[in-house]
Amino acid sequence: MSGHSKWATTKHRKAAQDAKRSALFSKLSRNITVAAKEGGDPNPDNNASLAAAIEKAKGYSLPKDKIKTAIDKAFGSGKDAANYETVVYEGYGPCGVAIYCEALTDNRNRTAADVRAAFTHAGGNLGTSGSVSYMFERKGQIMVPKEVETGDKKHPMGPNGAAADEEEFEMAVIEAGGDDYEDADEEWIVYTQPSDLMAVKKALEEQGVQVKGAEMTMEATTPATVTANDAKKVMRLVDRLEELEDLQNVYHTMDITEEIAAALEEE
Repeated sequence: MSGHSKWATTKHRKAAQDAKRSALFSKLSRNITVAAKEGGDPNPDNNASLAAAIEKAKGYSLPKDKIKTAIDKAFGSGKDAANYETVVYEGYGPCGVAIYCEALTDNRNRTAADVRAAFTHAGGNLGTSGSVSYMFERKGQIMVPKEVETGDKKHPMGPNGAAADEEEFEMAVIEAGGDDYEDADEEWIVYTQPSDLMAVKKALEEQGVQVKGAEMTMEATTPATVTANDAKKVMRLVDRLEELEDLQNVYHTMDITEEIAAALEEE
């Protein structure tokens, strides 16, 4: 295992998403609704996809009442019925960087037109199904803060169990069944097999480690090397895609080095 970070690659993405909290909450709610409906059960204990969707939402502080409303919508009728479908879009952005998009939409034609326009505007092109998916691998991802609130006014933050020490945390991850972890400054990111996500999360919590959130992600298996200037072009496309209401997740194969991460922070 290694604690070295690929996460420097995405830190500023989280900040950008937080700045668009209203749109983010809408996407998280839609994700919960679809997971509940497709799993056929409103109880996350019996619906693994719903459990993962709820954990992801909690990681972004989606209120409990919105989570409940999203679940209820999955089993509503008439105007309250949810008619979303899952659609994947694949293509290439500037400099041949592969882009993989996951959407939840109630109008496939509208979403396809919006995605195609974003690619075209950025100088990329939308591909066919399977054109870039082979460059990614599905992973479970768990966010673990190194420090947590203590409730003590004099010392408001304290160590999060084994997460406060890398050697101890590595042993905790191994014992929990995690595949790997990386250092993300104020938190650790633990990677798991998709089917093991919730089990590893539970095992960490049973060791006294508080977890901030858990979700599914797609990790590039063949990172693409680009210049700082080209990286900015790619991220403009990613930003444009992420702003689309129907798109839930946007992944790319661009290898973001420390130099490129610094250049992106200047954007």
